[in-house]
Amino acid sequence: MDSSEAIYNGLKDAEINFVVSVPCVNLTKILNMLDEDENIVHIPVTREEEGIGLCAGAYLGGMKTAILMQNSGLGNSVNALKSLTELYEFPLVMIMSHRGTEGESICGQVPMGKSTPKILEAMDFHFFKPETPENAYGAVSNSWKLSLKESKPVSILLEIKYW
Repeated sequence: MDSSEAIYNGLKDAEINFVVSVPCVNLTKILNMLDEDENIVHIPVTREEEGIGLCAGAYLGGMKTAILMQNSGLGNSVNALKSLTELYEFPLVMIMSHRGTEGESICGQVPMGKSTPKILEAMDFHFFKPETPENAYGAVSNSWKLSLKESKPVSILLEIKYW
């Protein structure tokens, strides 16, 4: 099982059936797998906070939701995460390509890369940083139950070395 298959299989095992995404080169293979899966509604969006709103509505409609995005989008979506998902206790799985970590070739990604775990900690959101496909599969497959139990988002950070 490769790194992308581990994430996809984890989503399937968690019975996630509604996914929004903002494009990221590291997530391309997963996004293509989602597009081909007739049991998962996949909606590409232009902004992360737009995706969070769609996930909230889908959850109210009975769906199990996730967003796939780059960690830079976390900064765009802090208000929606706190004032919508946490306030109204919506579960959400956030799978983030964690740019700006060891091996990053774009210096502009580094500041947010360093800040991402601190932001999640400040928001009191659980997150996992799996280093292998096996660990990622386990983190993703268990993330929905944890998010539902805590009534707030749970994140999976996939650093550059993961890919």
